[in-house]
Amino acid sequence: MSNPVSLGIDLGTSELKAILMDADGQILAHAGVRLSVSRRHSGWSEQAPQDWWQACLQALDQLRGHAAYARVACIGLSGQMHGAVVLGDDDQVLYPAILWDDSRAMAEAQTLGVGFAEVTGSLPMAGLTAPKLLWLQRHEPEVFAAIDCVLSPKDYLRLRLSGERISEMSDAAGTLWLDVAQREWFSPMLHATGLAPGQMPRLVEGGAASAMLSASIAARLGLSPGVVIAGGGGDNPVAAVGIGAINAGDGFITLGTSAAIVAITDHAAGNPTSAVHSFCHALPNRWYTMGAMLAGASCLRWVTRLTGMPDEQTLLDHVQAQWPISQPVPLDAPLFLPYLAGERTPHNDPLLRGGFMGLGHDCTPAMLGYAVMEGVGFGLLDALRAVQSTGADVSSCALVGGGARSEYWAQLLANILQREIFTLQGSELSACIGAAKLGFMAISVDSAAGLPVKARYLPDGLQQPMLEARYGKFQGLLCAAKALHG
Repeated sequence: MSNPVSLGIDLGTSELKAILMDADGQILAHAGVRLSVSRRHSGWSEQAPQDWWQACLQALDQLRGHAAYARVACIGLSGQMHGAVVLGDDDQVLYPAILWDDSRAMAEAQTLGVGFAEVTGSLPMAGLTAPKLLWLQRHEPEVFAAIDCVLSPKDYLRLRLSGERISEMSDAAGTLWLDVAQREWFSPMLHATGLAPGQMPRLVEGGAASAMLSASIAARLGLSPGVVIAGGGGDNPVAAVGIGAINAGDGFITLGTSAAIVAITDHAAGNPTSAVHSFCHALPNRWYTMGAMLAGASCLRWVTRLTGMPDEQTLLDHVQAQWPISQPVPLDAPLFLPYLAGERTPHNDPLLRGGFMGLGHDCTPAMLGYAVMEGVGFGLLDALRAVQSTGADVSSCALVGGGARSEYWAQLLANILQREIFTLQGSELSACIGAAKLGFMAISVDSAAGLPVKARYLPDGLQQPMLEARYGKFQGLLCAAKALHG
C-alpha cells in the first residue's frame, strides 16, 4: 500500500483514544471515548471489558469519516497495565476486569512472599495481576475454576479484533508471572496462583506482527482483512516509544492519574525491596526501571474540587500569584503527603493515606495547591532515589501526561529533582503515537523518531536549600502517616 497509515489505539482507565498516523509521524485524525470505573466496595476498581470494546468501536467510527482511514495497513495497541481479564473456554468474560488501582488483593499479595521478586522484577503487590487471581481463587472459586485464559486489558481488544489470545512482553512483565530477564512465562509463580502456563496467552515482542484483523470485524470496521495488528504494549512503555525514550539512559516522568519515573536500561535492573519495578520495554532487548506513585495529577484535581475552584488552571493562577515560581516558599508553608490512594515506590503500602500538615488560619487555596504540587514532586524524588538504587539513572527527563500542561509544575519538578525537565509537542497522545509506531514496525515500515521539544526547565539553584529543608520535613511525616493505620 502506498502511503500506509497506522491506527494507534490506547485503552486508558478514563478514556480510550485512537489516532490515524502516517509514516512521517503526522497525526491525521484522533478520537476519544470516555470510560467510567465501577467501585462496588471500598478499595475496588473494575471495568467491564465489553465497555472497552464498545468504546473502541465508537472511536473507530469517529475516525472512519477521514480520508486516510481507508489507508490503514496496521494497528498498534497500548493499554492500562496490571488489569485482570478472565475468560472462559468460549472467550466470554467471566468477571469484571479488576484494575491496576484495585487493592482488594492485599492479603493475597502478602501470602505470595518475596522469593521470586528478582525473577519477576517486582514485589507482589495488590495492584499487580497475579494476586488478583489468588483473590478470585479464594473468594470466587466457581469463576476461578472456569478460567481458560487471563488477558491484560489491551489484549482483550486484540482478541475482539482478531480472535487471537496473544500478549507481549511489556504487559506480561506487569502481571508478576513473567521471567523478566528471559522474557518468558515463569511457571513457579503461575503455580503459586493456581494457574498453569496453558492458561496464558502466546507472547510476542511489541513491534512484531501478532495477528490480523478477522474478516467479520474488518467488514464491521470498513477496513481490509489484511490489516496487521502489532504486539503493542503497556501504556508506560508504549508512551516511551512514542516520545523516543528507547535507549539505555533515556528517562521520563509521567504525571497523569498516577505518576511514575522511568529509566530505560539494556538489562533487567530492579530493586524489589524498594518497590522499584523492572519491566520489559515494548522493544526487544530493552527493559525499564520504574518508580511508581499511585496518585499524581489526580491530587491536583482533588484539591481543586476541595477548594471550590472552577478548574485546575484557576488554582494554578492563584498559586503563581501568591508564590511566584522564581521565589522560594516559606519553610513553614503547609506540607502535603500525596498518598490519596496508598503508595507503591518506595513504600509499598496500599493503606497509606495522604494529608496536609502545617495548616493555619491564614491558609489559602493557593497554599494548598502549592503544597499538593510540591508533595507530588517530593514523592517523585523518593521514587527517583529508589530507581537510582538499581544503578539506573536519568540525567534529564521528559515530562508527559496531564500534569505536563503546567509550566509552574514542570519548573517546580526541575527544582525538586535537580534535573532538566523538558516537555514535548503532542505528548498527551504519546501512548497512541507509540502504538502507531509499533504498528508500522509490524509491517516493516520506518516511522518518524520522537516528538519535538516544547520547552525546557533547568533547576534553579537558589531554590535548592529551602526545598531540601522542606523535603526533610516531608520525610519526617511518613512515620506518623504509617502509624495511623498501624
